[in-house]
Amino acid sequence: MRQSKRMRSPDGWIRELSWEERVGCTKRRKYSHSSERENRSRKHRHHHRSHERHYLESRSLNERLEERRGRDASVNLGCDEDGKGRDRDWHHYSKSSGRSGRSGHSSRRHRCGKRRTPSRHRSDSRSHRRKRSRSFEDDEEGHLIYHSGDMLRARYEIVCTLGEGAFGKVVECIDHSKGGARVALKIIKNIDRYREAAMSEVEVLEQMNSLDCDRRYACVRMLDWFDYHGHVCIAFELLGLSTYDFLKENNFLPFPLDHIRRMAYQIIRAVRFLHRNKLTHTDLKPENILFINSDYHLEYNSKMKRDERTLKCPDVKVVDFGNATYDHEHHTSVVSTRHYRAPEVILDLGWNQACDVWSLGCILIEYYLGLTLFQTHDSKEHLAMMERVLGPIPTHLLQKTRKRRYVHHDKLDWDVHSSGGRYVRKHCKPLREYMVGKSQDHEQLFDLIEKMLEYDVTKRIILDEAIKHPFFDSLKKSKRK
Repeated sequence: MRQSKRMRSPDGWIRELSWEERVGCTKRRKYSHSSERENRSRKHRHHHRSHERHYLESRSLNERLEERRGRDASVNLGCDEDGKGRDRDWHHYSKSSGRSGRSGHSSRRHRCGKRRTPSRHRSDSRSHRRKRSRSFEDDEEGHLIYHSGDMLRARYEIVCTLGEGAFGKVVECIDHSKGGARVALKIIKNIDRYREAAMSEVEVLEQMNSLDCDRRYACVRMLDWFDYHGHVCIAFELLGLSTYDFLKENNFLPFPLDHIRRMAYQIIRAVRFLHRNKLTHTDLKPENILFINSDYHLEYNSKMKRDERTLKCPDVKVVDFGNATYDHEHHTSVVSTRHYRAPEVILDLGWNQACDVWSLGCILIEYYLGLTLFQTHDSKEHLAMMERVLGPIPTHLLQKTRKRRYVHHDKLDWDVHSSGGRYVRKHCKPLREYMVGKSQDHEQLFDLIEKMLEYDVTKRIILDEAIKHPFFDSLKKSKRK
């Protein structure tokens, strides 16, 4: 598998600064932008198709704000039973429409079942540039032009840029109304479709805050939001590096098994909280899981001749709820970032909360290996990799798929002797062959992963069962003590 050239669709939330750089805030973070990884990978895989591009549909911000004013002040995410909300902007921790290959359909008007008209503003972003007073000017892409030391709303003092994406930029700010506390402020582009996405995200985050007022679950918290000269700004608690960025800066060295156990337990509880409230995250991946504090111990490995980082505390939070989808909402055909996309999504069989479980299985094996399990950008090749790792796709699923070009005589139409076939054989192997240890801990982790990476959604483990898996027994025992 490739390490430094990890292939990924352009869907992570933001790129992050290393700890050393954050201390001074004098340099911009070295972010692992997904699109950057994808471009690198394409140089090596000429047969891969380019990603489908989906855009957010939009309404004007004023229209949304008026609608909000007329709405009952108490926003209740309700204890949706399933947990799917789709919010379209991904906080500091977020991404934007261009990333996850899904259409940006998450307006609340659409959530209520009304048909939405396509946005007229989907073409060149330059057409959205707004000329305003010199104090509040946008660049040609719709980003707010700002400088270190600028004040927003006479409250948030910009310190440095933490990351940027198609949605806008994330900056570290000093919140002068909270005694100088540091926050991450997501500044959305002054473009209709991104404002629409941001308002959808705000609504989901408000409801999540109200449901988890005791902060029992590892979901990022929104602290504030406001409109700043056409830019929706969302303030979040300031967190550390994403789990992907930590892996990257640590030369893709796998996480220790005990850390994987603790991280997995927190992630599963957080996603289960969403599912119980009828929300599906739909874009779980290492970029969207952040450490609360990414400080580490540094040791020199004389055998490998390199420095290696070990986290001081592996506690994490799940971020980027911009694509969260409620059970009752329209489900677009394509969700999730490519490498974490479930087979039912690729085969266009319809999806539900089980797609999050598949993504979690992919994430856990990545934490264990340090590398992405399914490194591809082609759907048929992706399915072939699944078969190499997990065995044949069940016939009844291939018979139901509307993607007939993937199937021949009720089997995956795949030539194992082609260049693609050789690539798959070289870069993939049966799941159990990835185990690096034979202890009970390793066996239990792989048993959990196998249950998460089950093709048939009716047989795939649900998170209420996953949280009770023996892999977490030692963690629960230590908590009791």
